[in-house]
Amino acid sequence: MAGVSETNERAEIMAAQRNDDSFPTLWNELQWRGLIHVSTDAEALSALMEGEPFTYYCGFDPTAPSLHLGNLVQLLLLRRLQLKGHNPLGLVGGSTGLVGDPRPTAERTLNERSTVEAWVKRLQVQVSRFLSAEGENAVRLVNNLDWTAPLSAIDFLREIGKHFRVGTMLKKDAVAARLNSEEGISYTEFSYQILQGFDFLELWRQYDCRLQTGGSDQWGNLTSGTDLIRKVEGGTAHAIGTPLITNSDGTKFGKSEGNAIWLDAEMCSPYRFYQFWLNQADADVIDRLKVFTFLSRAEIEEYERLVAEEPFRRAAQKRLAIEVTTLVHGSAATQAAIDASEALFGQGDLAALDAATLASTIEELPQARGGSGDSVAQLLVDAGLVGSLSEARRAIAQGGVYVNNAKVEAQDATLAEADLLHGRFAVLRRGKKTLGGVVA
Repeated sequence: MAGVSETNERAEIMAAQRNDDSFPTLWNELQWRGLIHVSTDAEALSALMEGEPFTYYCGFDPTAPSLHLGNLVQLLLLRRLQLKGHNPLGLVGGSTGLVGDPRPTAERTLNERSTVEAWVKRLQVQVSRFLSAEGENAVRLVNNLDWTAPLSAIDFLREIGKHFRVGTMLKKDAVAARLNSEEGISYTEFSYQILQGFDFLELWRQYDCRLQTGGSDQWGNLTSGTDLIRKVEGGTAHAIGTPLITNSDGTKFGKSEGNAIWLDAEMCSPYRFYQFWLNQADADVIDRLKVFTFLSRAEIEEYERLVAEEPFRRAAQKRLAIEVTTLVHGSAATQAAIDASEALFGQGDLAALDAATLASTIEELPQARGGSGDSVAQLLVDAGLVGSLSEARRAIAQGGVYVNNAKVEAQDATLAEADLLHGRFAVLRRGKKTLGGVVA
């Protein structure tokens, strides 16, 4: 029944999604939301989006067992086009995932075929969660291994490779960066752009696919497809490169404490996911609302006013966290994350949290191993909340230490059996905001 309930909720989330009809065209809205960094003919693309339904795609390589926030940008762009009535293809790269897109710095480690195959299946499930499988323009999932595996190396070189010029390939940003590095680049990764171009050609042939989207760092790979379609079929195809999102301080967006924000709850808990969005800076939050939510222009402009006039309320961050966490993990997980967040800081009942939520929450905190009878002062030291036992005792004496939101009165206090929530966990707090966890 849980699966049915989740499916129904996902359908409700999608049913509530809308493009904003205050914009004259979808292209105008995409520009306002900051989703267009580079593209082929903008005027032609705008007309294409306002015309009859057409097919478009984005590719996702199984280089990990989950998609991440950069992929979510693409999924939401695909969804906006689907809401306009166009036909999405979600490509998960069973063949390109075996090769690996060149990174700017070093060669990728090639994963085992069985690993890539398993990750393809996981990513297909994730992609299908964000695009409707209902109606005349239901999403179709494709795997590029289906058309590359039957092709011999000779046929690939004769039919596809002959249309690529090495001089042009060398100028692609990722390739150029690697050529100028100590690592260099292998022929395997050098050929990736040919494979991606071949994907677009095949989707053009099979589905009359007219548009590919991707990150702007993929622009060379995107245009390899549009060029190949022009050379082989004499046709016109389009590409859109979305901006690489950065924080206002210039740091890379999509990571928390150096760790990627994954869309899989097992790799990034809903609590951590919710906190990531809640902690967005005032300078960034409005741009995040534009890209990652379906809130209207009028609603976002109201939050922009609130950020300017009442930033201490963090209304925009709270709405952002709720919207995106619900989009990715559902309303129940979002409410559990909210409850956990409030309980950790003394505004809710920690004992009311279920074991799974509490475990995933404590996982995000500095931890100490301990149990009934252990010294609270020592646990504070072990969790890194203080530097020494004397500092721990002083903090307790000053009334600034809490176990499960209950003030610790005695410097020699120990954990009681009743302090272990679900028999395993306790939450330490020093002052208002410094938190740690105890795991038995």
